[in-house]
Amino acid sequence: MTTEAENKILTRTGPGTPMGELLRRYWIPALMSEELPGPDCPPVRVSLLCEKLIAFRDSQGRLGLIDEFCAHRRVSLWFGRNEENGLRCPYHGWKFDHTGQCLEVPSERTETGLARRVKLKGYPCVERGGVIWAYMGPAEHRPPDPAFEWCTLPAGQRYLSKRWQRSNWLQAFEGGIDSSHVSWLHRGELNIDPLHRNTTGAKFAKSTHTIFDVIEASGGMIIGARRDADPGFHYWRITQWLMPWYTLIPPYAGHAANGHGWVPMDDENCMAWTMTFHPQRALTEEELAAMRTGQGVHVEVIPDGSFLPVMNAGNDYLMDRAAQKAGHYYSGVKSIAIQDASVQESMGPIVDRSKEILVSTDKAIIMARQRLLKSAQSLDEGKPAPGVDEASQQMRSASFLLPVDANFRDKALEAVKVREGEPFVAV
Repeated sequence: MTTEAENKILTRTGPGTPMGELLRRYWIPALMSEELPGPDCPPVRVSLLCEKLIAFRDSQGRLGLIDEFCAHRRVSLWFGRNEENGLRCPYHGWKFDHTGQCLEVPSERTETGLARRVKLKGYPCVERGGVIWAYMGPAEHRPPDPAFEWCTLPAGQRYLSKRWQRSNWLQAFEGGIDSSHVSWLHRGELNIDPLHRNTTGAKFAKSTHTIFDVIEASGGMIIGARRDADPGFHYWRITQWLMPWYTLIPPYAGHAANGHGWVPMDDENCMAWTMTFHPQRALTEEELAAMRTGQGVHVEVIPDGSFLPVMNAGNDYLMDRAAQKAGHYYSGVKSIAIQDASVQESMGPIVDRSKEILVSTDKAIIMARQRLLKSAQSLDEGKPAPGVDEASQQMRSASFLLPVDANFRDKALEAVKVREGEPFVAV
């Protein structure tokens, strides 16, 4: 059982908290590149790890991610004018560059040097794979640039989306490593979703008898879920957890692979990033059309820049009781990602894990909590954050059929390796 004290450590991510300090040692997906389309474009609000920030591109295209509020009277710089290599507050004209350094205080004489002494908090950013990444930790511990397979592929071979989920990051992340729920919550979708149907994996994934084998890796966990398949064989689904919050979904043969990143906005909200990618070919127009309309593991969002899903708690996720009764959607909610969001948000903003009754299929979740707690503690002991290196990030998920007497671990360790230009191991 997870105690109340442990739950508090796991779920609180603000500055100075154990988990917040751990998560700040990684490159964090802050925005999609398209949210800042060019120099001097409008600034964008960003919430990360309980901090309110503002992002912009200056006149030279340099990325800025700084404290949202002007140092003078704490006006939101979302109202700022992005011009001449800086963001100018419209209230009294104070201007800040992409690092947060104050450039001008118009009401004060230049010789006072006031502007030089004023600096907003600012974080370095890199742009890779269609994502603007931020590093919010100590400069001396800045890790190598992100090296996940999906962010190293050509643009035509990947598709990204994100959605606002109104729950703590951990309960969203735990859904991502919980392979057993697929047999129940998503069972109807496996028959009809264009990015899953007509595959061997989708057929066997509906089996509700699931046995887990979890392999600890240097930067996360390799989570194997075994189901019965044809006589003499087992169907194995491997979900990858890549530190700190990425989950890679077991692929289906002939389809692109998918993954998620569960990034805390604050302690009661997270941004769920979704990545679909293929190592050998460009995504097809049919695939892209499906993803843009909220099929597969992607979601249709309200087109107002909030990234709030069209189906949300305010409209009961467009629950269809008739479809539930008929078995089209097991929970009555359409869309794989919204099925997940609906049950995870129903737990409340931060679930009380001390009240849970965990069982054998929760093995990966139990181990992940322990790994996160140990990693946060190790940071206090001066040890580095795990999984920041390229080798830990260059991993895949997989799915395969294996004779019942074969060694799963040997097969799994081979199947999850990234081999440039080669297909996923999938059925």
